[in-house]
Amino acid sequence: MRVLWLCNRCLPVVAAHLNIDAGNKEGWLAGLSERLLAEKNEELTLGVCFPAGRELAEWKGEYEVTAYGFYEDTARPENYDENLEVRMKEIVNDFKPDMVHIFGTEFPHTLAMVRAFNNPGRTLIGIQGLCFVYADAYLEGLPDEVIKRSTLRDMLKKDSILDQQKKFYRRGAYEQKALAVTGNVTGRTDWDKHYTKECNANVKYYFMNETLRSNFYEGVWDYKNCEKHSIFVSQGDYPIKGLHFLLRAMKDILEEYPDTKVYVAGNCVTGDDGFKKKVKMASYGKYLKELIEENNLVDHIVFLGNLNAEQMKKRYLESNVFVSPSVMENSPNSVGEAMILGVPVISTKVGGVHNLLEDRKEGILYEPKNVQALSNAVIKVFDAYEYEDASRMRPIRVKEEEIEEIRAYPVNAREHALKTHNPDTNYYRLLEIYEDICACE
Repeated sequence: MRVLWLCNRCLPVVAAHLNIDAGNKEGWLAGLSERLLAEKNEELTLGVCFPAGRELAEWKGEYEVTAYGFYEDTARPENYDENLEVRMKEIVNDFKPDMVHIFGTEFPHTLAMVRAFNNPGRTLIGIQGLCFVYADAYLEGLPDEVIKRSTLRDMLKKDSILDQQKKFYRRGAYEQKALAVTGNVTGRTDWDKHYTKECNANVKYYFMNETLRSNFYEGVWDYKNCEKHSIFVSQGDYPIKGLHFLLRAMKDILEEYPDTKVYVAGNCVTGDDGFKKKVKMASYGKYLKELIEENNLVDHIVFLGNLNAEQMKKRYLESNVFVSPSVMENSPNSVGEAMILGVPVISTKVGGVHNLLEDRKEGILYEPKNVQALSNAVIKVFDAYEYEDASRMRPIRVKEEEIEEIRAYPVNAREHALKTHNPDTNYYRLLEIYEDICACE
Protein backbone atom coordinates (compact mmCIF):
# COMPACT_ATOMS: atom_id res chain seq x y z
CA MET A 1 0.00 0.00 0.00
CA ARG A 2 1.63 3.19 -1.22
CA VAL A 3 0.33 6.33 0.51
CA LEU A 4 1.30 9.86 -0.44
CA TRP A 5 0.92 12.55 2.19
CA LEU A 6 0.38 16.17 1.23
CA CYS A 7 1.37 18.35 4.20
CA ASN A 8 1.28 22.08 4.87
CA ARG A 9 4.88 22.00 6.11
CA CYS A 10 7.95 19.83 6.07
CA LEU A 11 7.89 16.86 8.46
CA PRO A 12 10.55 17.03 11.21
CA VAL A 13 12.14 13.77 10.04
CA VAL A 14 12.75 15.30 6.59
CA ALA A 15 13.63 18.76 7.90
CA ALA A 16 16.42 17.23 10.01
CA HIS A 17 18.05 15.84 6.86
CA LEU A 18 17.65 19.12 4.99
CA ASN A 19 18.82 21.18 7.97
CA ILE A 20 15.75 23.42 7.74
CA ASP A 21 13.22 24.54 10.34
CA ALA A 22 10.06 22.43 10.36
CA GLY A 23 8.22 25.06 12.43
CA ASN A 24 6.07 24.47 15.49
CA LYS A 25 2.57 24.45 14.04
CA GLU A 26 0.56 21.30 13.33
CA GLY A 27 2.55 19.39 15.93
CA TRP A 28 0.10 16.50 15.83
CA LEU A 29 1.36 15.71 12.33
CA ALA A 30 4.86 15.25 13.76
CA GLY A 31 3.43 12.91 16.40
CA LEU A 32 1.56 10.82 13.83
CA SER A 33 4.51 10.58 11.43
CA GLU A 34 6.92 9.62 14.24
CA ARG A 35 4.65 6.77 15.29
CA LEU A 36 4.03 5.56 11.75
CA LEU A 37 7.73 5.50 10.88
CA ALA A 38 8.68 3.87 14.17
CA GLU A 39 6.40 0.92 13.35
CA LYS A 40 8.35 0.14 10.15
CA ASN A 41 5.22 -1.37 8.65
CA GLU A 42 6.38 -3.33 5.60
CA GLU A 43 2.90 -3.21 4.09
CA LEU A 44 2.89 0.59 3.95
CA THR A 45 5.21 2.73 1.87
CA LEU A 46 4.99 6.41 2.72
CA GLY A 47 5.74 9.40 0.53
CA VAL A 48 5.39 13.04 1.56
CA CYS A 49 5.26 16.33 -0.30
CA PHE A 50 5.25 19.82 1.15
CA PRO A 51 5.54 23.49 0.09
CA ALA A 52 9.11 24.75 0.00
CA GLY A 53 11.20 27.56 -1.40
CA ARG A 54 12.06 27.81 -5.07
CA GLU A 55 15.34 25.98 -4.47
CA LEU A 56 13.35 22.86 -3.49
CA ALA A 57 10.54 23.31 -6.00
CA GLU A 58 11.54 20.21 -7.96
CA TRP A 59 13.42 18.40 -5.22
CA LYS A 60 13.10 14.70 -4.35
CA GLY A 61 14.85 12.94 -1.48
CA GLU A 62 14.98 9.40 -0.12
CA TYR A 63 15.11 9.16 3.66
CA GLU A 64 12.82 7.19 5.95
CA VAL A 65 10.24 8.35 3.41
CA THR A 66 10.32 9.50 -0.19
CA ALA A 67 10.01 13.27 0.02
CA TYR A 68 9.11 15.89 -2.58
CA GLY A 69 9.16 19.67 -2.50
CA PHE A 70 6.99 22.03 -4.49
CA TYR A 71 6.89 25.79 -4.71
CA GLU A 72 3.87 27.64 -3.37
CA ASP A 73 3.52 31.24 -2.30
CA THR A 74 2.36 30.37 1.22
CA ALA A 75 2.38 34.06 2.15
CA ARG A 76 -0.53 34.55 -0.26
CA PRO A 77 -2.68 31.44 0.14
CA GLU A 78 -5.69 33.30 -1.22
CA ASN A 79 -4.22 32.99 -4.74
CA TYR A 80 -4.60 29.79 -6.76
CA ASP A 81 -1.68 28.91 -9.04
CA GLU A 82 -2.56 26.37 -11.74
CA ASN A 83 1.15 25.52 -12.05
CA LEU A 84 0.73 23.66 -8.77
CA GLU A 85 -1.38 21.10 -10.58
CA VAL A 86 1.51 20.41 -12.97
CA ARG A 87 3.93 19.77 -10.11
CA MET A 88 1.39 17.62 -8.26
CA LYS A 89 0.96 15.45 -11.36
CA GLU A 90 4.74 15.03 -11.55
CA ILE A 91 4.86 13.90 -7.94
CA VAL A 92 1.92 11.53 -8.36
CA ASN A 93 3.39 10.03 -11.53
CA ASP A 94 6.74 9.52 -9.85
CA PHE A 95 5.52 8.03 -6.56
CA LYS A 96 2.53 6.15 -8.02
CA PRO A 97 0.42 6.15 -4.85
CA ASP A 98 -2.48 3.83 -4.18
CA MET A 99 -4.07 6.72 -2.30
CA VAL A 100 -3.37 10.34 -1.35
CA HIS A 101 -3.85 11.67 2.19
CA ILE A 102 -4.10 15.47 2.33
CA PHE A 103 -3.66 17.10 5.73
CA GLY A 104 -5.80 20.20 5.90
CA THR A 105 -7.74 22.31 3.42
CA GLU A 106 -6.39 25.77 4.24
CA PHE A 107 -3.96 26.11 1.32
CA PRO A 108 -4.66 25.97 -2.43
CA HIS A 109 -2.31 23.01 -2.85
CA THR A 110 -5.17 20.85 -1.51
CA LEU A 111 -7.36 21.67 -4.51
CA ALA A 112 -4.36 21.30 -6.85
CA MET A 113 -3.65 17.77 -5.58
CA VAL A 114 -7.30 16.72 -5.70
CA ARG A 115 -7.42 17.79 -9.34
CA ALA A 116 -4.02 16.33 -10.22
CA PHE A 117 -4.63 12.92 -8.64
CA ASN A 118 -8.18 12.87 -10.05
CA ASN A 119 -9.24 9.82 -8.07
CA PRO A 120 -11.93 10.83 -5.53
CA GLY A 121 -12.38 7.33 -4.14
CA ARG A 122 -8.69 7.12 -3.24
CA THR A 123 -8.36 10.69 -1.95
CA LEU A 124 -8.58 11.39 1.79
CA ILE A 125 -8.65 14.89 3.26
CA GLY A 126 -8.00 15.40 6.97
CA ILE A 127 -10.03 18.32 8.29
CA GLN A 128 -8.13 20.78 10.46
CA GLY A 129 -9.73 24.23 10.41
CA LEU A 130 -12.09 25.49 7.71
CA CYS A 131 -11.39 28.95 6.32
CA PHE A 132 -14.86 29.44 4.88
CA VAL A 133 -16.33 29.10 8.38
CA TYR A 134 -13.57 31.07 10.09
CA ALA A 135 -14.16 33.97 7.69
CA ASP A 136 -17.65 34.53 9.09
CA ALA A 137 -16.22 34.92 12.60
CA TYR A 138 -13.15 36.94 11.62
CA LEU A 139 -14.39 40.35 12.83
CA GLU A 140 -16.00 39.24 16.09
CA GLY A 141 -15.50 41.69 18.93
CA LEU A 142 -13.53 44.26 16.95
CA PRO A 143 -14.62 47.94 17.01
CA ASP A 144 -15.69 49.42 13.68
CA GLU A 145 -12.83 51.92 13.67
CA VAL A 146 -10.31 49.07 14.05
CA ILE A 147 -11.94 47.05 11.29
CA LYS A 148 -12.04 49.97 8.85
CA ARG A 149 -8.64 51.54 9.46
CA SER A 150 -5.37 50.65 7.75
CA THR A 151 -1.85 51.06 9.08
CA LEU A 152 1.04 51.88 6.75
CA ARG A 153 1.86 48.19 6.61
CA ASP A 154 -1.78 47.33 5.77
CA MET A 155 -1.88 49.83 2.91
CA LEU A 156 1.44 48.71 1.43
CA LYS A 157 0.53 45.03 1.61
CA LYS A 158 -3.19 45.49 0.88
CA ASP A 159 -3.79 43.52 4.04
CA SER A 160 -6.20 45.40 6.31
CA ILE A 161 -8.49 43.42 8.61
CA LEU A 162 -11.25 43.57 6.00
CA ASP A 163 -8.76 42.42 3.34
CA GLN A 164 -7.76 39.53 5.60
CA GLN A 165 -11.37 38.46 5.95
CA LYS A 166 -11.83 38.58 2.17
CA LYS A 167 -8.72 36.42 1.77
CA PHE A 168 -10.19 33.86 4.15
CA TYR A 169 -13.33 33.75 2.03
CA ARG A 170 -11.21 33.19 -1.10
CA ARG A 171 -9.29 30.40 0.60
CA GLY A 172 -12.60 28.99 1.73
CA ALA A 173 -13.86 28.86 -1.83
CA TYR A 174 -10.90 26.59 -2.76
CA GLU A 175 -11.67 24.42 0.27
CA GLN A 176 -15.27 23.99 -0.78
CA LYS A 177 -14.25 23.05 -4.33
CA ALA A 178 -11.78 20.46 -3.03
CA LEU A 179 -14.25 18.94 -0.56
CA ALA A 180 -16.97 18.84 -3.21
CA VAL A 181 -14.96 16.40 -5.35
CA THR A 182 -13.15 14.27 -2.79
CA GLY A 183 -14.46 10.90 -1.71
CA ASN A 184 -13.24 10.69 1.88
CA VAL A 185 -12.49 12.88 4.87
CA THR A 186 -11.27 12.33 8.41
CA GLY A 187 -12.58 14.45 11.24
CA ARG A 188 -13.21 14.26 14.97
CA THR A 189 -15.96 16.74 15.87
CA ASP A 190 -19.63 17.41 15.22
CA TRP A 191 -18.51 20.71 13.76
CA ASP A 192 -16.21 19.39 11.03
CA LYS A 193 -18.64 16.61 10.12
CA HIS A 194 -21.46 19.13 9.66
CA TYR A 195 -19.48 21.45 7.39
CA THR A 196 -17.85 18.75 5.27
CA LYS A 197 -21.23 17.15 4.68
CA GLU A 198 -22.56 20.59 3.78
CA CYS A 199 -19.91 20.80 1.05
CA ASN A 200 -20.38 17.22 -0.12
CA ALA A 201 -23.34 15.17 1.08
CA ASN A 202 -21.85 12.00 -0.42
CA VAL A 203 -18.40 12.20 1.14
CA LYS A 204 -17.41 9.27 3.37
CA TYR A 205 -16.62 10.56 6.85
CA TYR A 206 -14.09 8.68 8.97
CA PHE A 207 -13.74 9.54 12.64
CA MET A 208 -10.13 9.73 13.78
CA ASN A 209 -8.49 11.55 16.67
CA GLU A 210 -5.07 13.20 16.56
CA THR A 211 -1.76 12.16 18.08
CA LEU A 212 0.17 14.88 19.87
CA ARG A 213 3.91 15.52 19.83
CA SER A 214 5.66 12.81 21.82
CA ASN A 215 7.00 15.05 24.59
CA PHE A 216 3.48 15.96 25.73
CA TYR A 217 2.84 12.43 26.96
CA GLU A 218 5.28 12.91 29.84
CA GLY A 219 4.90 15.30 32.75
CA VAL A 220 1.93 16.38 34.87
CA TRP A 221 0.99 19.86 36.08
CA ASP A 222 1.32 20.55 39.80
CA TYR A 223 -0.10 23.71 41.34
CA LYS A 224 2.79 23.84 43.81
CA ASN A 225 5.25 24.20 40.93
CA CYS A 226 3.40 26.68 38.72
CA GLU A 227 3.68 30.47 38.58
CA LYS A 228 0.66 31.54 40.58
CA HIS A 229 -1.89 33.75 38.78
CA SER A 230 -0.30 33.19 35.38
CA ILE A 231 -2.37 32.65 32.23
CA PHE A 232 -1.02 30.94 29.12
CA VAL A 233 -2.37 31.56 25.59
CA SER A 234 -0.88 29.51 22.75
CA GLN A 235 -1.21 32.22 20.09
CA GLY A 236 -2.87 35.57 19.49
CA ASP A 237 -1.52 37.03 16.27
CA TYR A 238 -4.81 37.34 14.37
CA PRO A 239 -8.39 38.17 15.39
CA ILE A 240 -9.85 34.65 15.33
CA LYS A 241 -7.67 33.68 18.29
CA GLY A 242 -9.54 36.21 20.44
CA LEU A 243 -6.66 37.66 22.45
CA HIS A 244 -8.49 41.01 22.48
CA PHE A 245 -11.22 39.49 24.64
CA LEU A 246 -8.72 38.29 27.23
CA LEU A 247 -7.04 41.70 27.34
CA ARG A 248 -10.42 43.27 28.02
CA ALA A 249 -11.14 40.68 30.72
CA MET A 250 -7.91 41.53 32.50
CA LYS A 251 -9.44 44.62 34.13
CA ASP A 252 -11.66 42.52 36.40
CA ILE A 253 -9.05 39.82 36.87
CA LEU A 254 -6.47 42.35 38.08
CA GLU A 255 -8.92 43.82 40.57
CA GLU A 256 -8.97 40.42 42.27
CA TYR A 257 -5.42 39.29 41.49
CA PRO A 258 -3.20 42.34 40.84
CA ASP A 259 -0.13 40.22 40.09
CA THR A 260 -1.71 38.29 37.20
CA LYS A 261 0.43 37.82 34.10
CA VAL A 262 -0.55 36.64 30.64
CA TYR A 263 2.01 34.75 28.56
CA VAL A 264 1.34 34.61 24.83
CA ALA A 265 3.22 32.23 22.53
CA GLY A 266 3.65 32.80 18.80
CA ASN A 267 4.33 35.88 16.74
CA CYS A 268 4.45 39.21 18.58
CA VAL A 269 2.26 41.57 16.54
CA THR A 270 2.29 44.60 18.84
CA GLY A 271 5.60 46.01 17.55
CA ASP A 272 7.28 45.65 20.94
CA ASP A 273 10.29 43.79 19.59
CA GLY A 274 12.00 46.50 17.52
CA PHE A 275 11.51 49.64 15.42
CA LYS A 276 11.09 47.71 12.17
CA LYS A 277 8.31 45.66 13.72
CA LYS A 278 6.52 48.85 14.79
CA VAL A 279 6.60 50.12 11.20
CA LYS A 280 5.26 46.77 10.01
CA MET A 281 2.48 46.65 12.60
CA ALA A 282 -0.91 45.57 11.32
CA SER A 283 -4.19 47.06 12.51
CA TYR A 284 -4.93 44.11 14.78
CA GLY A 285 -1.52 44.37 16.42
CA LYS A 286 -2.09 48.08 16.89
CA TYR A 287 -5.45 47.37 18.53
CA LEU A 288 -3.86 44.89 20.94
CA LYS A 289 -1.22 47.47 21.81
CA GLU A 290 -3.92 50.07 22.43
CA LEU A 291 -5.76 47.69 24.76
CA ILE A 292 -2.55 46.96 26.64
CA GLU A 293 -1.80 50.66 27.12
CA GLU A 294 -5.39 51.75 27.90
CA ASN A 295 -5.78 49.07 30.57
CA ASN A 296 -2.28 49.50 32.05
CA LEU A 297 -1.29 45.96 31.09
CA VAL A 298 2.29 46.63 29.97
CA ASP A 299 3.70 44.84 33.03
CA HIS A 300 1.14 42.04 32.81
CA ILE A 301 1.55 40.79 29.22
CA VAL A 302 4.56 38.81 28.03
CA PHE A 303 4.93 37.86 24.37
CA LEU A 304 7.12 34.78 24.22
CA GLY A 305 7.69 34.49 20.47
CA ASN A 306 7.65 31.15 18.68
CA LEU A 307 8.33 28.23 21.01
CA ASN A 308 9.44 24.70 20.17
CA ALA A 309 7.68 21.66 21.63
CA GLU A 310 9.76 21.52 24.80
CA GLN A 311 9.43 25.25 25.43
CA MET A 312 5.65 25.03 24.94
CA LYS A 313 5.40 22.12 27.36
CA LYS A 314 7.47 23.99 29.95
CA ARG A 315 5.20 27.04 29.67
CA TYR A 316 2.05 24.95 30.06
CA LEU A 317 3.41 23.33 33.23
CA GLU A 318 4.52 26.69 34.65
CA SER A 319 1.09 28.29 34.15
CA ASN A 320 -1.78 28.50 36.62
CA VAL A 321 -4.36 28.18 33.84
CA PHE A 322 -4.50 27.77 30.06
CA VAL A 323 -7.03 29.94 28.20
CA SER A 324 -8.29 29.54 24.64
CA PRO A 325 -10.39 32.68 23.90
CA SER A 326 -10.86 31.92 20.17
CA VAL A 327 -13.99 33.01 18.35
CA MET A 328 -13.88 29.84 16.22
CA GLU A 329 -11.99 26.54 16.40
CA ASN A 330 -12.41 22.95 15.32
CA SER A 331 -10.51 20.92 17.92
CA PRO A 332 -7.51 23.03 18.95
CA ASN A 333 -4.45 20.95 19.75
CA SER A 334 -3.43 23.53 22.32
CA VAL A 335 -6.47 22.53 24.40
CA GLY A 336 -5.51 18.87 23.98
CA GLU A 337 -1.92 19.60 25.01
CA ALA A 338 -3.05 21.44 28.13
CA MET A 339 -5.49 18.66 28.99
CA ILE A 340 -3.00 15.83 28.63
CA LEU A 341 -0.55 17.67 30.89
CA GLY A 342 -3.27 18.21 33.48
CA VAL A 343 -3.25 22.01 33.25
CA PRO A 344 -6.54 23.76 34.21
CA VAL A 345 -8.33 24.76 30.99
CA ILE A 346 -10.74 27.56 30.16
CA SER A 347 -12.00 27.79 26.58
CA THR A 348 -14.71 29.35 24.49
CA LYS A 349 -17.53 26.97 23.63
CA VAL A 350 -17.06 27.18 19.87
CA GLY A 351 -16.82 24.77 16.94
CA GLY A 352 -15.84 21.29 18.08
CA VAL A 353 -14.22 22.20 21.41
CA HIS A 354 -17.03 20.50 23.32
CA ASN A 355 -15.99 17.21 21.71
CA LEU A 356 -12.55 17.58 23.29
CA LEU A 357 -13.48 18.86 26.73
CA GLU A 358 -16.63 18.35 28.79
CA ASP A 359 -17.81 21.55 30.44
CA ARG A 360 -17.86 21.64 34.26
CA LYS A 361 -16.22 18.22 34.42
CA GLU A 362 -12.90 18.67 32.62
CA GLY A 363 -12.63 22.44 32.43
CA ILE A 364 -14.71 25.56 31.94
CA LEU A 365 -16.35 26.43 28.63
CA TYR A 366 -17.92 29.85 28.18
CA GLU A 367 -19.79 31.56 25.37
CA PRO A 368 -17.51 33.42 22.94
CA LYS A 369 -17.28 37.22 23.25
CA ASN A 370 -18.51 37.07 26.87
CA VAL A 371 -15.71 39.00 28.57
CA GLN A 372 -17.37 38.87 31.98
CA ALA A 373 -17.73 35.09 31.81
CA LEU A 374 -14.05 34.79 30.90
CA SER A 375 -12.85 36.95 33.79
CA ASN A 376 -15.16 35.11 36.20
CA ALA A 377 -13.83 31.75 35.04
CA VAL A 378 -10.19 32.77 35.53
CA ILE A 379 -10.94 34.17 38.98
CA LYS A 380 -12.77 30.98 39.92
CA VAL A 381 -9.80 28.82 38.99
CA PHE A 382 -7.40 31.06 40.89
CA ASP A 383 -9.77 31.08 43.88
CA ALA A 384 -10.18 27.30 43.93
CA TYR A 385 -6.46 26.73 44.33
CA GLU A 386 -5.98 29.55 46.83
CA TYR A 387 -8.89 28.68 49.10
CA GLU A 388 -6.76 27.42 51.97
CA ASP A 389 -4.37 30.38 51.93
CA ALA A 390 -4.99 32.06 55.30
CA SER A 391 -2.96 35.12 54.33
CA ARG A 392 -5.57 36.23 51.77
CA MET A 393 -7.03 39.67 52.44
CA ARG A 394 -10.18 39.38 50.35
CA PRO A 395 -13.16 37.01 50.19
CA ILE A 396 -13.05 34.01 47.89
CA ARG A 397 -15.73 34.21 45.17
CA VAL A 398 -15.88 30.48 44.44
CA LYS A 399 -18.42 28.48 46.44
CA GLU A 400 -16.95 26.02 48.90
CA GLU A 401 -18.69 23.06 47.28
CA GLU A 402 -17.16 23.99 43.91
CA ILE A 403 -13.56 23.90 45.11
CA GLU A 404 -12.93 20.17 44.87
CA GLU A 405 -14.97 20.06 41.67
CA ILE A 406 -12.76 22.69 40.00
CA ARG A 407 -9.60 21.02 41.27
CA ALA A 408 -10.79 17.75 39.76
CA TYR A 409 -11.20 19.27 36.28
CA PRO A 410 -7.52 18.87 35.24
CA VAL A 411 -7.43 15.29 36.53
CA ASN A 412 -10.54 14.37 34.56
CA ALA A 413 -9.27 16.25 31.51
CA ARG A 414 -5.97 14.39 31.52
CA GLU A 415 -7.76 11.05 31.75
CA HIS A 416 -9.93 12.02 28.76
CA ALA A 417 -7.00 13.36 26.72
CA LEU A 418 -4.93 10.21 27.24
CA LYS A 419 -7.73 8.34 25.47
CA THR A 420 -8.38 10.94 22.78
CA HIS A 421 -4.73 11.27 21.86
CA ASN A 422 -3.69 7.65 22.42
CA PRO A 423 -0.93 6.98 19.84
CA ASP A 424 -1.74 3.26 19.55
CA THR A 425 -5.47 3.76 19.04
CA ASN A 426 -4.93 6.53 16.51
CA TYR A 427 -2.23 4.62 14.60
CA TYR A 428 -4.36 1.51 14.17
CA ARG A 429 -7.38 3.62 13.26
CA LEU A 430 -5.32 5.28 10.53
CA LEU A 431 -4.36 1.88 9.10
CA GLU A 432 -8.02 0.80 9.16
CA ILE A 433 -8.98 3.87 7.15
CA TYR A 434 -6.18 3.34 4.63
CA GLU A 435 -7.08 -0.31 4.16
CA ASP A 436 -10.75 0.53 3.71
CA ILE A 437 -10.03 3.17 1.08
CA CYS A 438 -7.49 1.05 -0.80
CA ALA A 439 -9.93 -1.87 -0.86
CA CYS A 440 -12.32 0.21 -2.96
CA GLU A 441 -12.20 -0.02 -6.72
